[in-house]
Amino acid sequence: MNCGRSARPPGGWDGIAAAALDAIVAANQFRQPRDLADGNPRTALSATGRAVVSFASNDYLGLTQHPAVRAAARGAVDAYGTGSGSARLIVGSRPVHSRLEERIAAWRGTEAAVLFTTGYAANLGVIATMGRWASVVCSDELNHASIIDGCRLARAPTRVYPHCDPAAVDELLAGSEGRGMVVSDSVFSMDGDLAPIAELSAVCAAHGALLILDDAHLVVGHPDPVHPSCRVLRVGTLSKAVGSLGGFVCGPESFADLLVNRARSYIFTTAAAPAAAAAAIAAIDIIDSAEGDDLRARLRANIDRLRPGHPSPIIPIIVGHEDHALAASEALARQGILVPAIRPPTVPAGTSRLRVTVSAAHTRDDLDRLVEALREAGIDG
Repeated sequence: MNCGRSARPPGGWDGIAAAALDAIVAANQFRQPRDLADGNPRTALSATGRAVVSFASNDYLGLTQHPAVRAAARGAVDAYGTGSGSARLIVGSRPVHSRLEERIAAWRGTEAAVLFTTGYAANLGVIATMGRWASVVCSDELNHASIIDGCRLARAPTRVYPHCDPAAVDELLAGSEGRGMVVSDSVFSMDGDLAPIAELSAVCAAHGALLILDDAHLVVGHPDPVHPSCRVLRVGTLSKAVGSLGGFVCGPESFADLLVNRARSYIFTTAAAPAAAAAAIAAIDIIDSAEGDDLRARLRANIDRLRPGHPSPIIPIIVGHEDHALAASEALARQGILVPAIRPPTVPAGTSRLRVTVSAAHTRDDLDRLVEALREAGIDG
């Protein structure tokens, strides 16, 4: 008697894994990592030694290679070792972690900040924690996977609203009893467009809803102002423009204290490596300086060279079918230009694309090579 359970697939778990992989291959969605020789835009494929210019990194300001950032990481290894050894609330916290939280709060102009090991963990932690008191969680349909997974962990029902549609959010909040929560990327990771933060925050203020914004890709320009009556928490990453590794949530001190005591992805994971924390402090100091202004201006000019006025370093070139996107990426690779093909399930079917990401570390010659490679491949950038 099987007590109503479905029959086991043939071959046990080996059969399950093989069948699942076969389905991925049949859908032309099989992927594997490829090693690059280093983190500079002008690098090489480790497997072949072939020189390439990478337009695939989120190192938007080139700070992973900055001498001061690298020196800070080396100094932290000498002072604290390579790892933290435990979660922050056990014995894993070091002075460099607390200094980083203070630096993030000062940089972002908030009362407090909480450091997580990744931006992904930060979204899981804040959404799942605050979601237990929400009557509904409203999430943009193009939000990042970490936001989607955070919503799945929240105890409140999640309602997905049409992309960048504050009116739809207003309706969802009006139809819910209690305090709602709205979650959105500030800059969307696959299209590079901006959320209507001013309008979203006004809607949240009108309904007493909490607004959570993921600023992971926010690096150029100034975000819309948040409504003064809106309670907001801002999530960020240290692994993109900051050039290190980690994530954070910043906002009022009481919210930060709550996350430290309730966010499972903070409580039950080993603290960030001291080297990553020290590197982040050094990078934020640069970002907050005249040198940082120059880097952002260079990044802005590089974006405008490819797509004038585009609001972020993420420049999508929509191709359509997965096969076409792969063929376009391979055509660029033959010319020494590395641009990834983004396919389902990362993006909806029929919207496969080349995802160009621009850095302040790219030179005029790098950009000219990309433009010429796109032209020769017959791709309209």
